[in-house]
Amino acid sequence: MKKERKIGQADELLTLFVMALTVVGLLLLYSTSTYNGEVKFQDAGYYLKKQLFASVLGMAAFFVMARIDYHRVAAFATPLYLCSIVLSTAVLFVGRSYNGSKRWLALGPLSFQPAEFAKVAVVLFLASRISNRKKKTDTIWFMIQTMAALLPIVGLVGTNNLSTAIIILGIGVILIFVAHPRYLPFLGIGTAGIGFIAIFLSMESYRLERLAIWRDPEKYEKGFQTIQGLYAIGSGGIFGRGMGNSLQKLGFVPEAQNDMIFSIICEETGLFGAILVILLFACLIWRLMVAAVRAGDLMGELIGAGIMGHIAIQVILNIAVVTNTIPNTGITLPFISYGGTSVLFLLGEMGLALSVTRYSRAA
Repeated sequence: MKKERKIGQADELLTLFVMALTVVGLLLLYSTSTYNGEVKFQDAGYYLKKQLFASVLGMAAFFVMARIDYHRVAAFATPLYLCSIVLSTAVLFVGRSYNGSKRWLALGPLSFQPAEFAKVAVVLFLASRISNRKKKTDTIWFMIQTMAALLPIVGLVGTNNLSTAIIILGIGVILIFVAHPRYLPFLGIGTAGIGFIAIFLSMESYRLERLAIWRDPEKYEKGFQTIQGLYAIGSGGIFGRGMGNSLQKLGFVPEAQNDMIFSIICEETGLFGAILVILLFACLIWRLMVAAVRAGDLMGELIGAGIMGHIAIQVILNIAVVTNTIPNTGITLPFISYGGTSVLFLLGEMGLALSVTRYSRAA
């Protein structure tokens, strides 16, 4: 007999942290992007207006998704995953390039980044695949099958967007661990993953060049962005220069409103502001973990864990890149870096997480 689903109380703290990050992100983006907006478009609020429009749409998606039973959404997991593969394939042939990276599809006057859609599709696909599996999920064969199912999208996305490919692989590892919480097999997965990434890096010379720049950015012309970002972080001190007073955003950090925005945050708000931003992300990740732990079934647990993994991995990678802890991978800071597609799908994804906190199967 099919079990009925009950509607519970939505996680108010999760909603609060999502809205706080959205608002804070808009404020920080405006402070960072005014110079580039004025120089390129004669409009200091150019980037803010576009991001605000995407955020309004994203908030609508957030509240709509929160009211839809996540089981209904997961029913379309496989078609959504196949759609992400088709869109990522289309990018290779008819994609639009920006700053040397072909990652966008043009839809009239609008541009769309399929890689952002792919992250959500992968979370739903793996959650559905694992939770609906009739056989055991504690075998090596299950782990191999699950990771193999991700290879098409990882290969397609990784062609022009290595950072997103790494995030997708990370989501896969996290969801397998949730379904199969034993440590030893993950040594094998880790070894295979390192080998896969090493081969992938060696396939293109520019990827190997990034490793060389990471080791000694002052030696290479392309290390300019990294060095200027570090200057911005160092000059911020404890409390920063003040909002809007960054010097490095005045053309020294190229496209400061994108991947390197955290360096400008450090310069303008100092260590104090940077820690507050990190704490906001930590609180969001905590509530996503709570959503996963308290989910009414395995499906909800996996969706919550997958979304938590996505946010955690992306935040860690972005801050690591900005501080030159790892090579530059061109990854954005969620909710804060400029990108309409990113904020739209992020907020929709948060709505899905909120749905997990509202719906569960009755015992």
